[in-house]
Amino acid sequence: MAARTPRAARPVDVALQRLVALAGRGVAPGRMAREVDAILGEWRDTTPPDEEAELADRIATLREHLAEGVAAAEEAVEDVDQSDAGAVKQARQVLAALVATRDAASGAVRAN
Repeated sequence: MAARTPRAARPVDVALQRLVALAGRGVAPGRMAREVDAILGEWRDTTPPDEEAELADRIATLREHLAEGVAAAEEAVEDVDQSDAGAVKQARQVLAALVATRDAASGAVRAN
């Protein structure tokens, strides 16, 4: 049996991996929002004019995934042992970073 050629990673998946890596490093919310702006700028620069609808769908999909991540992070913050100040702080920082990414993507969805 012939080996399959690996399928190219979906742009949304690549973007999410970039953002998760930054969030895991504790990057500030403003930096996370700028990263979303950079990702969307790259997508806009490389999308041919006849594929604008696909770009809009990709941005909307990214925003949906980020919104799901925010919802999961909100639940995680609630589940953190409130007596562990360090864990609470870390969870809130990650949540703030994810909210910033969602909001940046939401702004792009409205702009399209």
